[in-house]
Amino acid sequence: MKLLRYGQPGNEKPGLLDAEGRIRDLSGKVADISGDTLTPSGLASLAEIDPSSLPPVEGNPRIGPCVGDVGKFICIGLNYADHAAESGAKVPPEPIMFMKPRSAIVGPNDEVRIPRGSVKTDWEVELGIVIGQSAKYVSEAEALAHVAGYCVVNDVSEREYQLERHGTWDKGKCCDTFGPIGPWMVTADEIPDPQNLGMWLEVDGHRYQDGSTKTMVYGVAHLVSYLSQFMTLHAGDIIATGTPPGVGMGQKPPVYLKAGQTMRLGIEGLGEQSQRTAAD
Repeated sequence: MKLLRYGQPGNEKPGLLDAEGRIRDLSGKVADISGDTLTPSGLASLAEIDPSSLPPVEGNPRIGPCVGDVGKFICIGLNYADHAAESGAKVPPEPIMFMKPRSAIVGPNDEVRIPRGSVKTDWEVELGIVIGQSAKYVSEAEALAHVAGYCVVNDVSEREYQLERHGTWDKGKCCDTFGPIGPWMVTADEIPDPQNLGMWLEVDGHRYQDGSTKTMVYGVAHLVSYLSQFMTLHAGDIIATGTPPGVGMGQKPPVYLKAGQTMRLGIEGLGEQSQRTAAD
């Protein structure tokens, strides 16, 4: 299934994308694409619904973040060896973890706001993992059973704030609108191998990133297991798993975003995003 949320910010309704690419209204069946809806029993109930029995959504509504009421938005840094190399960094012996606040989350086609004074705002296409049931101290063998599905994430980053302003990376990762997710969450049964998905990103039609999840250093199962050793993961939590090479910081000379540009990005089987940048 492809599950999504549509409507104005703060008033999104749950929806399902049918086989013809039409949005069907799920609001008569579930309150939101969040929490219990994403558990194995919640997804099993949705899978029993005939999409043609759901009301079609007319027009061209805004697509919101594909998961609502996100509890934790956890991100992994330097998880592709070739991206680490372009960043001048070594592959870490354990996953690097940081977090984005919920205020960073926006829809897949919403504006990305460049912070005041920023001169190093950058892009990162990433595979997002959506947790489907609580995970605490799970093994790698058990980990994928705790995944509800996957989505596209743009881990927008301000490199000066991240790397030059001292302290943790969070300063450069937490800005408003720096976490577009969606357009939809694709349930795990439709993605049999999350470690073999093509991914790409373009700015104003120029392709900068063209990679694959197969070059991850730490794969999906490892990350879910690893993070569950430090915190309980709950249904609706999102994990952004790192980016392949081609970020602006890695260009020679570096290239950073300015207001009025368009980012397009996508992951095989998970859909595409398109964001216009604007000054905050």
